Amino acid sequence: MTATTPTRHLDRPAPPASRLSFGGVLRSEWIKLRTLRSTWWCLAVMVAVIVAFGALFSTSAGFFALDGATREQQQAVVAQSVTVGVVFGQLVASILGALVITGEFGTGMIRSTFTAVPRRGAALVAKLIVVAVTLFVVSFIGLVVSLLVNSAILPLHDISVDFADVALWKTVLGAAVSVAAIGMMALALGAIIRNGAGAIASAVGIVFVLPIVLQLFMTANDSVWLYNLNEIIPPNASARLYDYVVDGRSATMLPVPEGAWALEPWTALLVLAGWVVVLFAVAFALVKRRDV
Repeated sequence: MTATTPTRHLDRPAPPASRLSFGGVLRSEWIKLRTLRSTWWCLAVMVAVIVAFGALFSTSAGFFALDGATREQQQAVVAQSVTVGVVFGQLVASILGALVITGEFGTGMIRSTFTAVPRRGAALVAKLIVVAVTLFVVSFIGLVVSLLVNSAILPLHDISVDFADVALWKTVLGAAVSVAAIGMMALALGAIIRNGAGAIASAVGIVFVLPIVLQLFMTANDSVWLYNLNEIIPPNASARLYDYVVDGRSATMLPVPEGAWALEPWTALLVLAGWVVVLFAVAFALVKRRDV
């Protein structure tokens, strides 16, 4: 009678579970953004309005009384010609920022996103970074193109363009940052509201309607706190990022009463960052708390 020796199975280590890195999440969000037709339409329109409004401003520069103007005064007109269309670029950026997230809520794709990335916060941060970098780069390109186009038009009105002016390039950079900041706020609003029409309406209200409403109140009441509030709302704070200052005065800022705030570019950047952080914190909390 033969005895059978039981076979012993060696314990083999389980294959390591695949972990999705944050770089992978960033790449997936970039793929989603660049494969949407609406992304390219929004970016093309944004560049077009920045360049078109800048060229229109430059062609009418002859109406400015610039006889005997200093170099700084001429450069201030150049800066205005480049940034005059930024507010409309911010409008398009806010639409794109809202659509990036609300489009997924509308189609139900957000379920697939959160299934692939269980850490919902990582997915939201990746969307924010991708949108911010894309808007900054594309708006900066549009502003540089506008500067080049305007540099061919403005000399016809005896306005010279100094490309070596550091303040001019700070204005261009600040304008690009402002576009990216407005787009990030719109994305946060989209995550909060989860509806495309509602998020776009809210973003448009912040960019266009809110400053008009505050201006109406300021005409009837010259309280300092109203001027301070007007100074820190997102569209006005973003405008301080691309102010071209001549002799210590902004070329676009209206006179303010004594004691009212007048934001410097770095202070305005902190204010905008605060708006982004607050809105994103609310969006982050709601996204983690909701089922979808």
